Amino acid sequence: MKSNLWIILKKELKELFRDKKSLAMMLVIPIFIPFLILMMSFLFEAQTTTDISEYNKIGFAYELSETETQLLEEMKIEAYSGSEEEMQEAYDRNEIYLYVTKENTNYTIHSNSSEESMYASTFMEQYFESYKSLLQQNYLMNEGIDASEVLNIITVHEEVAEEDFYFANYIKNYAFLFVIMAITVSATYPATDTTAGEKERGTLETLLTFPIKSKDIILGKFFSVSLSSLITGILSFGLSYITLLISKNMFRIYANAKLLYSWQAIVLGILIIMVYSFFISGLCIAIASKSKTFKEAQSALTPLTFISLFPGMIAFMINVATNNFIAIIPFLNMTMIFTDINNSIYNIVQILLMFGSSIFYIALIMFVIIKQYKSEKVLF
Repeated sequence: MKSNLWIILKKELKELFRDKKSLAMMLVIPIFIPFLILMMSFLFEAQTTTDISEYNKIGFAYELSETETQLLEEMKIEAYSGSEEEMQEAYDRNEIYLYVTKENTNYTIHSNSSEESMYASTFMEQYFESYKSLLQQNYLMNEGIDASEVLNIITVHEEVAEEDFYFANYIKNYAFLFVIMAITVSATYPATDTTAGEKERGTLETLLTFPIKSKDIILGKFFSVSLSSLITGILSFGLSYITLLISKNMFRIYANAKLLYSWQAIVLGILIIMVYSFFISGLCIAIASKSKTFKEAQSALTPLTFISLFPGMIAFMINVATNNFIAIIPFLNMTMIFTDINNSIYNIVQILLMFGSSIFYIALIMFVIIKQYKSEKVLF
């Protein structure tokens, strides 16, 4: 039994490493992950470092006071003055990003939902807070009251913990999600080639006529595809860590953040990659075995790439919290548990549920595949 299994495994690995497309899937796909991480980091930094010239052109439909003029210069606001009709026309021509009208002591900011107007509105809110503070100080000084005693009754200091840093957590979670996606993509081609591909070439029928148990044939194919997926996963995870290390020194948004994975996250990440490689390899083989041609199998396996990515992505976006039920949902459970470890949340029950349910799914998939190959239906 062991010798037959070893013969099949050697055959599958030999074909796997000889095939250029399989090698490309296994070794080239991980190279895209650093580019995705760097691109997302660049976009994050661009959001936080928007140049002031992109939103500082502001219209004022009233006569500016000397205090306002001085404050506008200090805040580098490019002011345009005129009637409300003139400011509306300038706004419509995109010469200004918003304009302000005044009635007695009531100021109204006129803007829309465009990105420039949103930045400009936030900027003007800061401006009016500063302007109001100056007016309050001048009033108190005129009344002979120490402004610092009135306006600075309390002080507020915000301390952001490293592990709670938004952009750092976001990019670390997405980096691991990209690793999961890379494993999925890597598993699809060899699983298709070793099942539907062999069926289409006529070699599977010949293989099944050999005095070898169906279980040995399936296990040989399963372990070869799993090894390919595992190599992709470990390589992707390693490149992700290196890219995060580079990003830490490249982008200012990560300057005070804990960007690198902890040793607990690394250990758990490797274990998850191993289990997920077995799970997705078995699932790909089970689906591809039902296809008659290579092309049909590829079409059937394409949705798996999206299924491996989108549940975790949506969970990140809406801040879904991990619970015992989520811990047993395939695809979603692994990314959620890894996210919790990144956030220093160690729920042993949920971790055991995740690994236990994954092992159960792998055993169930293998049972289905072996049952398929014991029947002639796998050939026709």
